[in-house]
Order: sequence, then structure tokens, then C-alpha cells
Amino acid sequence: MRKSICTAAAVLAGAVGLTALYRKAKRPKAIGEGLAKFRVRYFAHRGLHDEEIPENSMAAFALAADAGYGIELDVNLDGDGEVVVFHDDDLERMTGYRGHLNDTPSNVLKTLRLNGTQQGIPTLSKVLQMTENTPLIIELKTTTRYRELCEKTLALLDAYAGDYVIESFDPRIVAWFSRHVPYIVRGQLVQRAKGTTSAEYAKFRLLQAMLTNGVAHPQFIACEASLMDTRAIRACKRAGAAIAVWTVRSAEEEQRIADADAVIFEGYRP
Repeated sequence: MRKSICTAAAVLAGAVGLTALYRKAKRPKAIGEGLAKFRVRYFAHRGLHDEEIPENSMAAFALAADAGYGIELDVNLDGDGEVVVFHDDDLERMTGYRGHLNDTPSNVLKTLRLNGTQQGIPTLSKVLQMTENTPLIIELKTTTRYRELCEKTLALLDAYAGDYVIESFDPRIVAWFSRHVPYIVRGQLVQRAKGTTSAEYAKFRLLQAMLTNGVAHPQFIACEASLMDTRAIRACKRAGAAIAVWTVRSAEEEQRIADADAVIFEGYRP
């Protein structure tokens, strides 16, 4: 009996907590002049990559820049704390090396090649040297070392003269930029809820419902294409937030998200 009462109390407390969080959640502030930071409508997802040119490679970024597209890319820390451009937590899919990015030292990363090509894992510093005339959407990946990632990414961006915005699935990262450098345009990434654990699923549910906005204060929302017409995204757009949509893979899909302010695409050329 006591266990049942405790369980019921826990559920009630959780419901009350979610209700309170919902009431405190704020819609994103209007992006205003910050929208000009996008400069272009189309951003190549992880660069303009294909079967021969790997994602998040210097070659993919050069090709996107030459074609006049903006670039969306991912940053994280290697084992030595250097900011590198790479999507996965695990290195195996892209390099064949069994190891985690955050644990692998720089000297090992420099020996790895992407998808069997001659392309290596670039540092953010190297990418920024090449893309000064190309608008960037920079995604900071979720990591336990998120403060270090924020600080080191900001240090590199402070010396960068090009146009960029930052985004993350981690509302702590978006909130960090809101507190420390509010002049940098920042976005909250959201997708449909998924997860192998109840905690992971709950996290994506909170993001999908925009319940972290009161803490993160994003100025734009970068949503999965299937969420474009949901109530939460429509509310954010009415409130003045810009909407970037990912990952669009065809002209037909692009037509269904015509109201988007920015399109992050791959697999075709808009």
C-alpha cells in the first residue's frame, strides 16, 4: 500500500512539475535583425557531400561554398579538448576506428580518414579559415563537457569575421550563449520524440513541446521537417522566431515547408 502511495505521489509531483515548467516556458524572442545572419535560404547539411565526398569534410565544405550555399556543420571536442568538426559520438561509422570522439587524442584523429577517402576530420579552426564568405549554421553537439565546448567554440568565433549562427539539441548550450554572448544568434534544435530510455524520450518530448525555451531563450527553432506544421512550431513562428528546417531531401519535400526561413538540405540541389 505504502509503495502504491509513493508511486502515485511521484507521478503527481512529476505532473505538477511539468505543468509549472510549461507555464514558465516562454516563446522565443523575435529574431529581428539577427535573421540577416542567415543571409541565404539554403544550407548544405554537413557540407555538399555524396558517395565520393564525405560529410563534414573540407571537400564537402568547399563544394558547398563554391555552389553558393550556406553550410551546416557539427562541432565537438576530441580527447585533448580541441574543437573538431564531426557528427557522431562514436568514430566507427565514418572512420572504421573503434573509439569515442571525446576520448580520442588529436594525434590519433589526425591519422583517421573519412569513408575511405583522403579526407580527414577537420578542426573548426581550419574550417573557419576557408568559409569566411559563406554563412554557417554551427551545431554544438551534446557532451558532458558542454561548458568547455561553448567556451572554446566562442574563442574561435570571436576571431572570425564571417556570418554564423549557433544551434544545439542541448538547451544548456543554447542558454550558455544566451547568458554570455546574447549578441550571437542562437537556435534550439528539436525533433520528434525518440529514445532507447524513458529519460531520453522525455528529453525530446520537452524539446518538441518547446518547454525548455524559458531557460534557453532561443531566437530561432531548427526543427525536423515533419514538425513544421505542428502547433508548437506555428506558435514560435507567430511569436517572431525564425524557423530552419532539416533535413530536406527533395524538391517535393521542400515545397511542403515553404514557410521555413532556412532550409538545411542534402541529397539534391535546390
